[in-house]
Amino acid sequence: MSIANAPLPLPVRLMNAGFSITGPLGARLLSLQPEALIAHAAKQAGLNDFGSDYFRGPLARLCRSLEEDAQLTALGRLMARQDILRLLVNRLQFIDIFKRHPEIAEQEIKAPIFILGMPRTGTTSLHELMALDPQFRAPLSWEVAYPFPPPETASYRSDPRIRQCEEELARVDQLLPDFRNMHPMGAELPQECVALFAYDFVSMIFDVQFRVDRYQQWLVAEDMTEVFKNHRRWLQLLQWKCPGDTWVLKSPQYLWNIDDMLREYPDARVVQTHRDPLKVAMSIGSLVSTLRGLGSNDRDLVRTTRAYADLLHFGTERTMSARQRGLLASDRVIDVQFAEFRKGEVAAVRRIYEYFGLELSHDKAAMMQGFLDNGRESERHGKHTYSLAESGLDLSAERERFAAYQSSYQIPSEVLANDN
Repeated sequence: MSIANAPLPLPVRLMNAGFSITGPLGARLLSLQPEALIAHAAKQAGLNDFGSDYFRGPLARLCRSLEEDAQLTALGRLMARQDILRLLVNRLQFIDIFKRHPEIAEQEIKAPIFILGMPRTGTTSLHELMALDPQFRAPLSWEVAYPFPPPETASYRSDPRIRQCEEELARVDQLLPDFRNMHPMGAELPQECVALFAYDFVSMIFDVQFRVDRYQQWLVAEDMTEVFKNHRRWLQLLQWKCPGDTWVLKSPQYLWNIDDMLREYPDARVVQTHRDPLKVAMSIGSLVSTLRGLGSNDRDLVRTTRAYADLLHFGTERTMSARQRGLLASDRVIDVQFAEFRKGEVAAVRRIYEYFGLELSHDKAAMMQGFLDNGRESERHGKHTYSLAESGLDLSAERERFAAYQSSYQIPSEVLANDN
């Protein structure tokens, strides 16, 4: 039995089954009506200023797609509703704290490093390694999910919200015990910027969690100018009482929105990772199908894999265009092949440091190697497997479609058998 088809625990299946027979009544009881969610969040927070109205349009699109596309179970509706309310309450507090402390906006965000690449290309491991270096500041999962009150240096590794976040991740682990084979989770691990984009409801994180086809089709073409301005404000808030020299940030969504990113961060330095895009599509299709199974009756691996192959093609083409147009000077971007990174992670990190004029001391390199030796997810938890036959991809057609991208960055084609 594949991971994507493994059954949820019996109590969850019983709850979902009971919900399925309630029809419209159940949907009303677990409402995803955006204006009702906005009113509920305002009451919960005791605040009513959400800032710019921009977020309302994306939120409405998301809620409509959740209703019409996602085939949500009872658990799925609970998850979606809880996540949206958390995001809305945090947004209210975000606007409020900048009004009470306008000095936060004076925080400098200087020459951040963006790890830009398709999912499953080593970006998570690279982000984790660089975050070990004290000169860098990375957003951690717990502080992104629960940013109020803002994190402080003295309690950064002992804040009670760390345990709260770990307990929530442990519940996901209980429901999907094999998901850690696919993607490491931890309250104190670096978080992707998609979790910060989510506060404007303009994030690919929703499509990873739920099948929201129409929302995702809108998302890839959306202008993210305002979202990136708020992204900067979130970084200012997180570093206000817990500073670091340089932010190191990561998200595959940069592929689709590199122009907007560089407009907001013209001094950005970029590490772009590369891997056989067909291998990536197979892997991300398997991961997303599995995660969506937590809250949806739709676990169509073939459709999901093909959709992500389309998204990857769109993203790589857009990023290639931006680089060809000179939006990134050659001294501000370095390319790293997945094969190179896996052959020697610390050596690859050292090359990145040298390229940007940074120093990787012997002690830091040893710390990174120790982290790798003690915490390899595949060795601790098992192996993520998938196959070309199950993916539904047409090998020759996809090879032709991605030929320009593979040729431009000398990306070797991998053997497309079961692998991780």
